[in-house]
Amino acid sequence: MKKFSYEARDQASNKIIKASLQADSENAAARLLIKQGFVPLSIHEQIGDGNPLARLTGRITTKDKVVFTRQLATLIGAGLPLSQSLHTVLEQTQNKQLQSVIAEISAAVEGGKSLSESFAKHPRVFNEVFISLISAGELSGTLDESLARVANQQEKDAAIVSKIRGALTYPIIVLVVIIGVLLFMLFTVVPQVEKLYSDLDKALPPLTQVMVSSASFLASFWWIVVIVVGIGIYFLLQYLKTESGITFKDTFKLKVPIFGKMFQKLYMARFARTGQTLLSTGVSMLDMLKVTSRAINNSVISKSIDRATEKVQGGKALSSALEPEDNITPLVPQMIKIGEQSGRIDEMMGKVAQVYEDELDEEIRTISTAIEPILMVVLAVVAGGMVGAILLPIYGLVNGLNI
Repeated sequence: MKKFSYEARDQASNKIIKASLQADSENAAARLLIKQGFVPLSIHEQIGDGNPLARLTGRITTKDKVVFTRQLATLIGAGLPLSQSLHTVLEQTQNKQLQSVIAEISAAVEGGKSLSESFAKHPRVFNEVFISLISAGELSGTLDESLARVANQQEKDAAIVSKIRGALTYPIIVLVVIIGVLLFMLFTVVPQVEKLYSDLDKALPPLTQVMVSSASFLASFWWIVVIVVGIGIYFLLQYLKTESGITFKDTFKLKVPIFGKMFQKLYMARFARTGQTLLSTGVSMLDMLKVTSRAINNSVISKSIDRATEKVQGGKALSSALEPEDNITPLVPQMIKIGEQSGRIDEMMGKVAQVYEDELDEEIRTISTAIEPILMVVLAVVAGGMVGAILLPIYGLVNGLNI
């Protein structure tokens, strides 16, 4: 099947539409447009994949996807045909890269593909949860509701991640400033202190000597430091792409002091919220577990869910399957058990997600408040070290002079 870009007039609104579609020939593309209520003005076959530079510019953010999903849900819910809804959303989208993706989705739909199959061609933009919910909505005839649930899911997940990143941003900035001040002192002030002692033929104090030696080494062999750090970062990044590296990184996230519990609650909230969304859309229990395992973004938690999935496949209840897993917090199987008894597992999973989301909000606020005094102590220690290494030796040197 070939891909064609076209310009056509919508007979219903009299608007000029510019988009693309897939068809066997130019005549087939024209017939398809006429069938959909458009008057073809120009049709051209697309050669290649377009401008590669344009594809690299303009990142598609979560907000862009949420707006697109909500607009599409509203239009479909209002009774507009899917193809026309996609064209309308395409016109309202500002992000150029997302426009290109929507145009390709529209072309695939007009070429006979289902909406979920069309989304699945863009795995970097739309994850498995997104595609599974769209597929379930198509099967159940509730596509608009599924799209709305997708948007809610994306918003909640993005909000939690944004809050955790926000809590980490402030200390990272302060640490960068501290390192910058240290480097400034090493390369400007410390050499002057060394020169002063050298002119007076005096021995440097031990702490000052360490700083002088460090400054001299960095000034003379900075290129070695850059190469070593660069190689170290490269091999670390390569290691983190391996299976053992991914396991190490994901285990570290769960075990790191202070933030480990926060990450675990984040993953539990993501598991419960995704599970609730999938089950309420009509996805089966086993499919829900398989999708959430891949969507959780932590290999350690994913393995726990996979083990539980095998037990559920063998006839065990989900609550009983999750209970022995150390990486699954006790509240999750307890609430799911209540849901199994009442026949409302999706509702109970939603409540679990809400509990952990609220706890995360509280912990992030607490940590953000506690970080400030901790950083003040760090700054005091750094300032004290600089005073001890630079100012005190100078005072001692001046006091020891016979004037």
